[in-house]
Amino acid sequence: MAKLNPYLTFKGNCKQAMNFYKEILGGELNIMLAGESPVASQMPSQFHSQVLHALLKTDDFEIMATDMTPNQFNEGNTVHLCLNCQNEDQTRSLFKKLSEGGEVIQPLNEMFFGWIGTLKDQFGKHWMLVYDKNQPL
Repeated sequence: MAKLNPYLTFKGNCKQAMNFYKEILGGELNIMLAGESPVASQMPSQFHSQVLHALLKTDDFEIMATDMTPNQFNEGNTVHLCLNCQNEDQTRSLFKKLSEGGEVIQPLNEMFFGWIGTLKDQFGKHWMLVYDKNQPL
């Protein structure tokens, strides 16, 4: 089954926030800056110092985060329920079902790590579905 965790979007201070959470909650923190990622050449240079993806992982939970947002930054769309799926088929199936009656924000698309897409369900809740082909659940 898919694994659920929060995915937070920040406005340029993701690294600071995630280090703050690590100090308080413990765990292992990994941060990938946009300029150090496999998609760096596809992004304007002003985004290179921003966090593309951060993961704070403990034995009990994971918090993921970014400075990147495809839409205008509004406090109401800065928290997503992130489903980490086990394979591409599960990702596609869950995305289709959750988006029925809702709104696809970012269609499922293949990235360097696997698949990702975001949607707002029929109840107005924001979801992110991810399949990381290099990260077994």
